Amino acid sequence: MTEAVVHVFKRGPLVALVGNPNCGKTALFNRLTGSNQKVANYAGVTVERKEGRMVSPSGKTLRILDLPGAYSLHPRSPDESVTVNVLYGRAAGEKRPDLVVCVVDATHLRRNLRLVLAVKRLGLPCVVALNMADLAEKHGVKIDMDALARELGVPVVKTVAIAGDGAEALKQVIDQPDIWKHASDLQNNGAAPEADPRGDHEAVRSMLARLGLDEVVPHHTSDQIDRVVLHPVFGPILLAVLLFFVFQAVFSWAETPMGWIESATTWLGNGVGALLPDGWIKSLVVDGLIAGVGGVFVFLPQILILFFFILMLEESGYLPRAAFLLDRIMGSVGLSGRSFIPLLSSFACAIPGIMAARTINNPRDRLVTIMIAPLMTCSARLPVYALLIGAFVPQRELWGGINQQGLVLFGLYIAGIFSAMAVAWVLKQFTTKGQVRSLMMELPAYHWPRARNIAIGLWQRVMIFLRRVGGIILGLTIILWFLASFPAPPLGAAGAAIEYSFAGMLGKGLAVLFAPIGFNWQISIALVPGLAAREVAVSALGTVYALSATGDDTAQALTPLISHGWTLPTALSLLVWYVFAPMCLSTLATIKRETGGYKMPLVAASYLFALAYTASFITYHLTVWLGW
Repeated sequence: MTEAVVHVFKRGPLVALVGNPNCGKTALFNRLTGSNQKVANYAGVTVERKEGRMVSPSGKTLRILDLPGAYSLHPRSPDESVTVNVLYGRAAGEKRPDLVVCVVDATHLRRNLRLVLAVKRLGLPCVVALNMADLAEKHGVKIDMDALARELGVPVVKTVAIAGDGAEALKQVIDQPDIWKHASDLQNNGAAPEADPRGDHEAVRSMLARLGLDEVVPHHTSDQIDRVVLHPVFGPILLAVLLFFVFQAVFSWAETPMGWIESATTWLGNGVGALLPDGWIKSLVVDGLIAGVGGVFVFLPQILILFFFILMLEESGYLPRAAFLLDRIMGSVGLSGRSFIPLLSSFACAIPGIMAARTINNPRDRLVTIMIAPLMTCSARLPVYALLIGAFVPQRELWGGINQQGLVLFGLYIAGIFSAMAVAWVLKQFTTKGQVRSLMMELPAYHWPRARNIAIGLWQRVMIFLRRVGGIILGLTIILWFLASFPAPPLGAAGAAIEYSFAGMLGKGLAVLFAPIGFNWQISIALVPGLAAREVAVSALGTVYALSATGDDTAQALTPLISHGWTLPTALSLLVWYVFAPMCLSTLATIKRETGGYKMPLVAASYLFALAYTASFITYHLTVWLGW
């Protein structure tokens, strides 16, 4: 899943949005606040509360909290605990809401209204936003808003969160002073009155029967699509073909824009170099900044294409179906299909994938999912893969227009998946005795992906990428340039200046450790800043080779330099290394936060380093033995 910016407003009345997953709550939050938060169609996309600000029609400024989706106020997962703690006033540094807006999916009233009854018992002022009422009407279900309000004892207002004016009625209701009056006070030291869930279920059933709404709203179109998508034979084949197409597109579609960026980087480097006098400033700008940052920026088109497809799958409602299809396979390694969504999110970045594991109820499954999430091929690995594949795999079409480079990339992603499943299987042998596992997951109706949500998601990814390029990657590139440029070589030195620098000394020292797996001292240098962010390894290689280049070699010639300077066993060894490579420092920090200590981050870093070294050692020596 992508990162979201959380704006905190300490003053003003607090309104909390509460609802089941997939009820359109986050879309309504966007409509009320104008927030650029991504909307998705699978349960658990909102793993943390998000905050925005709304100005009411009368000019009052309100704080709006988008709380994680929950089915009840008896939390079964960490994300539901966030919602419960806020509603009870137990959230650190946050007061209890002054008003709760219960967002209800009009096409699933039976399930959604149970949460409304639970929230109402808290005694907080409450409004019900009947969302997706337009879809219910299309299916022939007419809801009497006034009658439903009388049954619930709270105001009910219709909303269509995806429409431009779909939240205007809710804004008008929120603006009424009487809405903010407390119905009752909590008893028993802040505990809500206990209720039998079966009692709530019966109360909702009776209520809907009196309103003539006790029929389940059918989704005929979704059911017809699912006959193919969830077919035991055609479903898995469709999923495999879909994923294969995605990775083909990552290379095929990105070729032209990558060429534009490469040409622009070359033009900029030559132009700036011609304006600056020879010296350390020219070296810093051309060999450090332009070579390093440009070497990473060129892979932005491939990252955006990958994210485009992930967002399309989220928006359409297909992801829960993929989890259902993979439940049997994941059950064989001790997990359930619910782990699929966090693991798929890890293809973008392991950090949101690890955070999305909060939606998993089983503590053991949640921990295992966190531990194997870094093995999913995140977008930070894509620049490294693209560099090595472009240098050592010929660009040609195989049968049926299949791109050979895309086929290799698909194989690397599959290798990451199989390695994660293998680790999960090993853990299963020691940690799943006596456990019975079942999958319960809501399958939302299919929706056409909305261009606005896709555009927001891609724009957020561009901003995240640019912040990384302008922040950590730029900073590390400058540090690496300094280490690679000083001290100056002694008089009469025969080698390149970088060989006598701090970086050269460090690289040659590390080369002793990495020589058995085929890495030279330049690669060894690049692995160090790569610990902070994997994609920095490419900019590090660009800087190192630019500073060690002689003659007509330039910073923009990294691909031909390594294709001629490295052996195929070395390239394959480095590719395999990055299948298992220890995660970046930010991912380690996220694991620490999610597991509450240093033990699991240390275990994760240690086992990934051991796997990477062992796999690279076997790959290098096997390819040398085969005469490659």
